[in-house]
Amino acid sequence: MKVLVTGVGGQLGHDVMNELYQRNYEGIGSDVAETYSGIADGSAVTAAPYVSLDITDASAVEQTITEVNPDAVIHCAAWTAVDMAEEDDKAALVRAVNAGGTKNIAEACKKLDCKMAYISTDYVFDGQGTKAWEPDCRDYKPLNVYGRTKLEGELAVSSALDKYFIIRIAWVFGLNGKNFIKTMLNVGKTHDTVRVVSDQIGTPTYTYDLARLLVDMIETEKYGYYHATNEGGYISWYDFTKEIFRQAGYSTNVIPVTTEEYGLSKAKRPFNSRLDKSKLVEAGFRPLPPWQDALKRYLKEMECLERM
Repeated sequence: MKVLVTGVGGQLGHDVMNELYQRNYEGIGSDVAETYSGIADGSAVTAAPYVSLDITDASAVEQTITEVNPDAVIHCAAWTAVDMAEEDDKAALVRAVNAGGTKNIAEACKKLDCKMAYISTDYVFDGQGTKAWEPDCRDYKPLNVYGRTKLEGELAVSSALDKYFIIRIAWVFGLNGKNFIKTMLNVGKTHDTVRVVSDQIGTPTYTYDLARLLVDMIETEKYGYYHATNEGGYISWYDFTKEIFRQAGYSTNVIPVTTEEYGLSKAKRPFNSRLDKSKLVEAGFRPLPPWQDALKRYLKEMECLERM
């Protein structure tokens, strides 16, 4: 199987390429940079074929995907700087990437009749209440520019294709790029006390585990909407931070605060990021391991990377 992966300079795309390599599939990576710009961790990604691609350029997308002629495209590329997306001079670019770029890829996949997996987000919902969001729920009320543009991407995929997987994730962390864990570890090294939001509830997603699931999916024809985060129960960012510091051996004091008390974000955040993942099991897919175990493995991988 030949698979084109967008966004390989980011957390998820990097791990998807490695997963494809482990299964002896032909993975072709792409991103907007002229050359691969992610971490050089001795994995297969840096040695894999790479194509520079601006997904906002419809003709370039069609030409590239036609030339590659993949069996599937796993679309990981996205604008994910949620607060920056709220800036007036960035909104058009965010929409061009998350909505327009996704539409360009979906249209190219349609012409080739190939599968497409699109990575979406819990931010397509309004984040109210306490009930877990079901994957086939269509009660969309995104709170911010990022959520609105990712929803537009979802609709572009579902309207253009029959062979699609739309996978919503939340609270993502991986080796390649920035994430909450890295931020907290850096803060914990230099501060005795940190304030962390305790009224936003969800579950983390380790890109290493998610990559395995995505490749499992494109091996099938079980198309549709899915939710995929690690198992282990719903938690707050405060709970997550406490466990990060515990596993890392930090003595940093963590103080719970409300979103209103924290007050630093430009973009509105969902309070309820609970995602119902039962459809994965119903479709025969293996759920992701508990987030506590994922965190343990991730911290170990970070230690190994630092020694390189």
